Amino acid sequence: CLENTDPRTRGRGIQLLSQVLLQCYSLLQEKEVLHLVLFYENRLQDHHLVIPSVLQGLRALSMCEVLSPGLAVSVLKAIFQEVHVQSLLQLDRHTVYSIITNFMGTREEELKGLGADFTFGFIQVMDGEKDPRNLLVAFQIVHDLITKNYALGPFVEELFEVTSCYFPIDFTPPPNDPHGIQREDLILSLRAVLASTPQFAEFLLPLLIEKMDSDLQSAKLDSLQTLTTCCAIYGQKELQEFLPSLWSSLRREVFQTASEKVEAECLAALHALSACLSCSVLSSDTEDLLDSFLSSILQDCRHHLCEPDMKLVWPSAKLLQAAAGASLRTYHRVTSSVLPLLLEQYTKHPQSSQRRTILEMLLGFLELQQKWGHVEEDESTLLSLRAPVCSVVFSALTDPSVQLQLVGIRALTVLGSLQGFLSPSDLELVVDHLIRLALHEEDSQSSKAAMEAAGSLAPIYPKVFSGRMVPRLEEELQCDSSSEREGESPRDHRSLRQRCLQALAAVSIHTSIVRETVPVLLQHLRKVQKGSEAGNAQDMVSVCQSLHRVALQCQRDAEGCWYYHQTVVPCLLAMAVQAAMQESAHPLLGKALLKEEVLAAMVPVISAATTHLSPELAAQSVSHVVPLFLEGEVSFLPQNSFPCSFQPFEDGECLEAQRRLVVLLMAFVCSLPRDVAIPQQERLLRELLALSCSCNCPFTATTAAKCFAGLVNKHPAGQQLDEILQLAVNRMEPGLAEGPRRTQALTLLLWVTKALVLRYHPLSSWLTDKLLGLLGDTELGPAAADGFSLLMAESPDVLHKGCHADVRIMFRQRFFTDNVPKLVQGFHGAGPDVKANYLKGLSHVLNHLPKPVLVTELPTLLSLLLEALSCSDRVVQLSTLGCLQPLLLEAPQIMSLHVDTLVTKFLSLTSSPTMAVRIAALRCAHALTSLPTTVLLPYKARVIRALAKPLDDKKRLVRKEAVAARGEW
Repeated sequence: CLENTDPRTRGRGIQLLSQVLLQCYSLLQEKEVLHLVLFYENRLQDHHLVIPSVLQGLRALSMCEVLSPGLAVSVLKAIFQEVHVQSLLQLDRHTVYSIITNFMGTREEELKGLGADFTFGFIQVMDGEKDPRNLLVAFQIVHDLITKNYALGPFVEELFEVTSCYFPIDFTPPPNDPHGIQREDLILSLRAVLASTPQFAEFLLPLLIEKMDSDLQSAKLDSLQTLTTCCAIYGQKELQEFLPSLWSSLRREVFQTASEKVEAECLAALHALSACLSCSVLSSDTEDLLDSFLSSILQDCRHHLCEPDMKLVWPSAKLLQAAAGASLRTYHRVTSSVLPLLLEQYTKHPQSSQRRTILEMLLGFLELQQKWGHVEEDESTLLSLRAPVCSVVFSALTDPSVQLQLVGIRALTVLGSLQGFLSPSDLELVVDHLIRLALHEEDSQSSKAAMEAAGSLAPIYPKVFSGRMVPRLEEELQCDSSSEREGESPRDHRSLRQRCLQALAAVSIHTSIVRETVPVLLQHLRKVQKGSEAGNAQDMVSVCQSLHRVALQCQRDAEGCWYYHQTVVPCLLAMAVQAAMQESAHPLLGKALLKEEVLAAMVPVISAATTHLSPELAAQSVSHVVPLFLEGEVSFLPQNSFPCSFQPFEDGECLEAQRRLVVLLMAFVCSLPRDVAIPQQERLLRELLALSCSCNCPFTATTAAKCFAGLVNKHPAGQQLDEILQLAVNRMEPGLAEGPRRTQALTLLLWVTKALVLRYHPLSSWLTDKLLGLLGDTELGPAAADGFSLLMAESPDVLHKGCHADVRIMFRQRFFTDNVPKLVQGFHGAGPDVKANYLKGLSHVLNHLPKPVLVTELPTLLSLLLEALSCSDRVVQLSTLGCLQPLLLEAPQIMSLHVDTLVTKFLSLTSSPTMAVRIAALRCAHALTSLPTTVLLPYKARVIRALAKPLDDKKRLVRKEAVAARGEW
């Protein structure tokens, strides 16, 4: 074939040889490679039909490690001389680029020996390339030519021209493009080339300025981003000639554009230019371009700041801030001119709206100072203006306008974060302002912002806050409690008390402050407990909420965490035990602390105080708390002279109040790290089990069941666990069968099942089957169905990862796979009076399932979900609607098949007597609009007519959803 006179036949011969070489190039010897290279170079002069196969062979040879020195140069010279690359097909052009890339990777020094001839040869190869696949490779070659210092010689402009002709990239990938090349890939690849050398600057900058003036937003963005990238490698020399034009274009865009993207890129480019000029090393005879550049910016922007109502004030401020943020030098230069002007304008303009604009601009410059950290005395404009800046900020804090106050609070936080800026007297004034705003400002926004500011500044100035703010807040709390007895408005007092408590929590960031605030909060809790006002349960909840916030803030620091734990947990337990004993002896005293909502508010406090303890400290604490509940061992509690013994697990009606405190035991033991041993754990589990099945109080029985479940979940596998679980099963089975305590037995079943489902324990399947069987029970069925929500949902107080529970990943998916087929089967076999229970259970499971899993199972379950919409139980309706709404968005093709039924069901539920169902149905009707238009058009008129009725609904939230849904239709 190779010697045949027909070019097609010769081509087939070379093609076969090339394919063989691509398979075995690594096995060739040096002499063989030399022989083949000479043969292939010669073939490059053959008929054009042969060339593609020749190039494939050369590609194989370019990957040989035994290539003799000089052959790479020889091959490339032959290609440059003999092949008109751009007349070849895309694949063959790609082969040429691959050969060049291979040689550049392995024979760099040889190719550099060609000098600028290599660059010129490549320019000829690439000139006119159009295919994006080839361009990506070609751009990479150019980038390597420049960054690896190949000689460009006199061809710098030609190399720039051959690449810059593609700028800005205008490429839209065809639909279903198998190559996956995106416009962004080409943009970044070309940008890397254009921004790879300062030698391109004289050609590139005029091009960028021209494209910035383009009407195409994409061209503007690309030019600005490229300019920003170039500034990283340019210096004064490259930029000098073009600075006036660049500034003019950037200013015009920021002043005139309606696009936030363009504005953001302009500001980034200005920042980069200023940074580039700041970094340039000056010789003694060169002009300082930075100074003249900043002078132009100040000249064009400064006067607009004097017009706080005019539209150019913000663009000017942003431009100045972009330049000022580039370096410490630019910051000093800009702020020395701008800050005095802004302070002067603030005093000139009495209107709150104008003052707010000016202060926001001032705030922008103050925030930039944070980048540089410490305020240097010799250079800082800011220090010389300390008095007027503080005066302006403090005046904003006393202004009647809430919006101005809010900006003032933000400015105050920034000033406080500048190390060495505020004097001791200023700091005292700051604290006084924050206390006034936090406690006495009518608007809740200002109050909340002041507390957040106090929380930010407290760790920076712990002495000032613990010495000045905490005593003032404590005083306010005490005054408030005493003045309330003088018959003033209780609502105002409650609000002030709540704000004091929130403020104490907000500043408790530093351990030294926590040591001051925690005793104040606990003292107030004791005071409230002794009071007899009707509202003091709510006050106790407020104190607990503040204590909880402090606990979460202490978790970051081991010392603070242990201090908090050993101070708060014994105190709360002592108060609760005292109240329970008083309740046992005198049923009218100490009631508020034993209310469910107060005990429930204590749970997160104790839990948060325990979860982050080290195992050693947790073991120390557990050795006190568990004996308290099992033995009545009260010696570790503060003020432990109690009137009678503490026996929460003993029988007797008079001990009902003591039994309620098991909730606090639950909060503690269920939050311990898994590796902490619990003393007398088996006995504790038996006591909890007995209490959960025998107690008449639902709150206590549920708490005991949760505590038992929390311990079982963390219990190491083995015989002890099996025995305790068998004991639980033996207690539950007769309890579920009959008798007065079936509900308690069901609660225990649910919590134990959840504990075991989370850790994939083998008994969980048997317990779940037991629960499925109860769905057919007319008395317990509805509660058992709701139990599926408990099994699948995140539990707030026990059995979650935050309290170190054993939670396996994907337990929900596993539960779904194991139990949904049983639910479906049970539904089909159930009587009409209990069918709703199966639907409710199913909808709870589906509601908590990750949506991607649900979409895959949708075809088999959709008919059941549609049936669930006809169920009269509103929980089932709500749950099912909640399931369907995201599915309409995520699986439109499947949902389209049932559009008729969906439209009918949703529209009928928009007139449900339950507001939540009406809202959910309207949201689903809204979500229907994401289905294909051709599917929806037949229903359009009917839906719009039907949705006119809920526009008149008596509830505002329903009307709001109706407007949105009907508008979309």
